[in-house]
Amino acid sequence: MKTLSRVYDTYAQARNAVSAIEAAGVPTSEVSIVANKYVSDKYADVTDASKASEGAGTGAGIGGAVGGGAGLLAGLGMLAIPGLGPVVAAGWLAALAVGAVAGAATGGLVGALVGAGISDDHAQVYSESVRRGGTLVSVRIGDTDVGRIEAILDRYKPIDPALRGADYRKDGWTTFDPKAPAYRPNQSEIDRIRREDLAA
Repeated sequence: MKTLSRVYDTYAQARNAVSAIEAAGVPTSEVSIVANKYVSDKYADVTDASKASEGAGTGAGIGGAVGGGAGLLAGLGMLAIPGLGPVVAAGWLAALAVGAVAGAATGGLVGALVGAGISDDHAQVYSESVRRGGTLVSVRIGDTDVGRIEAILDRYKPIDPALRGADYRKDGWTTFDPKAPAYRPNQSEIDRIRREDLAA
């Protein structure tokens, strides 16, 4: 099995990528999504994921709030990932990141990504991108399907982690800091995160 991960600037891009991956026959159990909590106005002001879960119930509440449907997106829920705080997430990678899987380390998105085979540099950039409003999609697939699934993921215009990391470093960023205060986007950034006008 190989893990492919991409970060998208808007939730709409990530949602469309997940839907296309599932339509291509990838089982829901092999797909994960981790989104900045600002993808939903219902949870934008939540600072404690345990309080968010009261409103989300089994996860269907948040799925509806951010446009989820069948498959993985229907199971979205609010949870806390060490270093990121409350996020909207579902899937195997989210479970690794919170340390909920037997044998997992202390949790954290960087550790979960590296443990899944993503390079440390990309894991750092991906985690910082989620902190700043992005949405991460990760897929576990067999080696024979890598090219096909990469083409689907890339169709929805993910960030280039090398370029995005270089942009972050221009502003003094070095690596993802799990102790850094939570990032609070301004309203125009929140609008970008929620944007639905993606041309597929």
